[in-house]
Amino acid sequence: MQMLYNSDNFAVVEFEVPAMTPASEGDDAGLTRGGYEIVDKFKRKEIYIEGALAESFKQGVEALIEGSPTIEDIDAYIERFSSLMLQPVVLH
Repeated sequence: MQMLYNSDNFAVVEFEVPAMTPASEGDDAGLTRGGYEIVDKFKRKEIYIEGALAESFKQGVEALIEGSPTIEDIDAYIERFSSLMLQPVVLH
């Protein structure tokens, strides 16, 4: 688990889950899997994305970073995922 981004509006945490079986040559079994947890601090909602959506999110962030974005630019990109956030943030 690694905190990737934390602003007044959003937090993004990356989760990498190692594969359960060791990789053999030419086998995908050793690939890691995981995803991103995105939290909207004002709406108090969150989402966990993985797979193709997580890869799309990652590529979008990488493209954004190439242009030296401001915090507002990054927040605007992350806000595009807000409509998917249905899980309320619960502290325990």
